[in-house]
Amino acid sequence: MERYRTIIPEWEDFLAALVRPLPTVIRTNTLRIEPATLKRRLEAKGFRLRPLSWDETCFLVEGEAPIGNTLEHWLGYYYVQEATQLLPAKALGPRPGERVLDLCAAPGGKTTQIAQYMEDQGLLVANDSSAKRIQALLANVYRLGIKCVVVTECPGEEFPKVVEFDRVLVDAPCSGEGVARRFPHLRKGASLLTIQRLSALQKRLLVRALELVKPGGIVVYSTCTIAPEENEGVVRHVLELGLAELVPWEPPVPHARGLVRFEKAEYGQEMQGAVRIYPHHFDSEGGFIAVLRRIF
Repeated sequence: MERYRTIIPEWEDFLAALVRPLPTVIRTNTLRIEPATLKRRLEAKGFRLRPLSWDETCFLVEGEAPIGNTLEHWLGYYYVQEATQLLPAKALGPRPGERVLDLCAAPGGKTTQIAQYMEDQGLLVANDSSAKRIQALLANVYRLGIKCVVVTECPGEEFPKVVEFDRVLVDAPCSGEGVARRFPHLRKGASLLTIQRLSALQKRLLVRALELVKPGGIVVYSTCTIAPEENEGVVRHVLELGLAELVPWEPPVPHARGLVRFEKAEYGQEMQGAVRIYPHHFDSEGGFIAVLRRIF
């Protein structure tokens, strides 16, 4: 992680956050239950719930028992979802009746969140390249009772251009440096070889997403890594190809802006429209979000 010292001003706060336990957050499945009702039911079981200040359908949870071991979880009343991972679907802004693609969907947290925003109306294609991961995706779609989802298995960069979508989410496979609070081996950072390999895949995924969305449609690119090569570098690639424009987005949480430059790479002033989340910003994991609009 030392290579990021120059881009994270609160460096000591960042390092301290990496070794703190990660808070538990749940998202109410509003298609099945009201947040207040869910809160009462879980508090009756001995859990302590506090709504997130920026999303009252989500709760910080404390308790002695695992939050995944309840009848309410089995019934699909909520999804255990880390706070930063709630943001890409918010940035996507899906609406009821639209055609939406989640290009790298498993295990389904963002898919089911998108379906809630769509009020389970329209078409939501949840795609993943891994048959094993699709098992988890299907299980979560079924558990939460989502009806508007069609699950497909295809390498995202090869997804067929049969339907034009209104919106596409690319929550890309990445080196995962942002989830180092859960996985201590990542606290040293990923190797440059790994970062470069994944960056090449991410560029292909984002190009395909922009080819799949209708002119004027929205693509959200997100990762759970800190590496600029996997974040700003990927977005810069599609901007240089003339496929999209970057739409500035203001998340409802503390954050940093996208990088204009890093080491020898120049990403451009417009990259400040993208969003970086570091673990110390609001006691969460790290991540990156960029909102893009196809321009032709």
